Amino acid sequence: MSTATPQPRPLWQPDQERIDEAAITRFQSWAAERYGAPATGGYEALHRWSVAELETFWQAIADWFDVRFSTPYERVLADRSMPGAQWFPGATLNYAEHALRAAADRPDAPALLYADETHAPQPVTWSELRRQVGSLAAELRALGVRPGDRVSGYVPNIPQAITAFLATAAVGAVWTSCAPDFGARSVLDRFQQVEPVVLFTVDGYRYGGKEHDRRDTVAELRRELPTLRAVVHIPLLGTEAPDGALDWSALTSADTTPVFEELPFDHPLWVLYSSGTTGLPKAIVQSQGGILLEHFKQIGLHCDLGPDDRFFWYTSTGWMMWNFLVSGLLTGTTVILYDGSPGHPDTGAQWRIAELTGATLFGTSAAYVMACRKAEIHPARDYDLSRVQCVATTGSPLPPDGFRWLHDEFADAAHDLWIASVSGGTDVCSCFAGAVPTLPVHIGELQAPCLGTDLQAWDPQGKPLVDEVGELVVTNPMPSMPIHFWNDPDGTRYHDSYFDTYPGVWRHGDWITLTSRGSVVIHGRSDSTLNRQGVRMGSADIYEAVERLPEIRESLVIGVEEPEGGYWMPLFVHLAPGAELDDALRTRIKQTIRGQLSPRHVPDEIIEVPGVPHTLTGKRIEVPVKRLLQGTPLEKAVNPGSVNNLELLRFYANLARDRG
Repeated sequence: MSTATPQPRPLWQPDQERIDEAAITRFQSWAAERYGAPATGGYEALHRWSVAELETFWQAIADWFDVRFSTPYERVLADRSMPGAQWFPGATLNYAEHALRAAADRPDAPALLYADETHAPQPVTWSELRRQVGSLAAELRALGVRPGDRVSGYVPNIPQAITAFLATAAVGAVWTSCAPDFGARSVLDRFQQVEPVVLFTVDGYRYGGKEHDRRDTVAELRRELPTLRAVVHIPLLGTEAPDGALDWSALTSADTTPVFEELPFDHPLWVLYSSGTTGLPKAIVQSQGGILLEHFKQIGLHCDLGPDDRFFWYTSTGWMMWNFLVSGLLTGTTVILYDGSPGHPDTGAQWRIAELTGATLFGTSAAYVMACRKAEIHPARDYDLSRVQCVATTGSPLPPDGFRWLHDEFADAAHDLWIASVSGGTDVCSCFAGAVPTLPVHIGELQAPCLGTDLQAWDPQGKPLVDEVGELVVTNPMPSMPIHFWNDPDGTRYHDSYFDTYPGVWRHGDWITLTSRGSVVIHGRSDSTLNRQGVRMGSADIYEAVERLPEIRESLVIGVEEPEGGYWMPLFVHLAPGAELDDALRTRIKQTIRGQLSPRHVPDEIIEVPGVPHTLTGKRIEVPVKRLLQGTPLEKAVNPGSVNNLELLRFYANLARDRG
């Protein structure tokens, strides 16, 4: 008699044809012949090899994607320590050169498809993108921009942003960007740290059916950034360049072949920023070579994208997913840019863009998927999404109901949809776990850890766990890990951010479960984890259960350790229009949590709130609210420039004060 636990049935299973045609399958066969990778055993065996033979794996990635090293590397990994790993010492290369390689073979094909709320998609060909980058790179050099200088963009998700970034990378300068919906203080908290010499800026942007003029904000940025040598005006709303600013069209009109600076592998490519909810945002620096290899692997193998694909992800230039999206160019993929509201003129806006552009990979947030479900949107019925092969989500864990809804909506249209929930972070500008085109998809789970990523779940003593909740750790270096933080000369802030809990091991700050069949479940942030009577639980589990109720628009749960040793766990609920938080709804919320999770998850209080606060990149703000409830003054609990609605946080501060 067998005692084996029956395995749950997958929500989706790739057929043999899809497995055979996937780039990751071809890579495995090739790497088996050239580099000793396992020829059998599928993805699980390939992943084991990729972390056990880390140097050989990354050498194979560089070879498979034909990375052009203008100076050869001495070895793949000179120092494996974290922090401080040294990748491909001696090598020189240029990210922008690789991003524009497709122009040689497909000059008239679209590199970019750009749409906003006012017009249908407009193409930018590979040859035109390459020409503009060549012209702008020459102008940057003429302005005195040199390798290592910082170039900033206060720009939305438009083709000019990509041109400016690639020209910056071509000359070896360091790119950094913020979306124009960021206020001046938020932008200055970021840009003042890195002291840019050039600022690319729009006059405004369109969002939600309205034009938003940002010229006053731009004027403030110019006053408060004394290191600027030049400001470049992009007239998105059609205004004239202000005094002293250069005009975009004048800098990009020449027919100039791009010149690519040959740079050390670890030369800075860009600066990204943490959300900065409790202080100045961390200025995270990643390298030209590290991002190049990591994104080749992620986009070419895990996302399975190539020249025949069209890659859409709803994002802004203030989120790392914009940087990830741009790297679709590395694999010759057409990148789809959408600048506008995710819900204008209606909730189906993103699906409409996918239809208009022929997207093959549709990337969005878990929150958007759940909003579509609640709004009873029927994407595959109401839009022609026949080219969409994969719907990918990130930003927060996709709840099980989101998996089911996507599967059912596309199954009704006889569509074989691959659903890829992925999880990573700004810190590595990539994924730790997520998409694998050759593996099944199980409800509520990420398919597997990514290649080259030694992802584990650890208990507080550093013991690996399987089928139990633990801290997300990475025990081997990844090429896209930060080379440093800006203005952190001795590396203290970098070390303390990831390596203070488990020396030499990256602790990311998420609770995860690695299942015995190799999949991954994300439970939410460990630094805001609920710990009731010694039992740890992730907030995402509670949100998933509570927000199924039609009366609940959004929720926020906080666990507060009280001075006398008590533990208070309130649940804040933002109600849907017309709903009322009466005793009946309170009872239903408690019954839902008790029945679907456990009695320990039932909150002490359920409190109606006017809204749930978010960071500027859309993440729920948990830790600062916890600090407010523990009595920390608002000005010390949160960086006001990092939140989307400071007045909303005042509500929580007043509530904390009234509780005494």
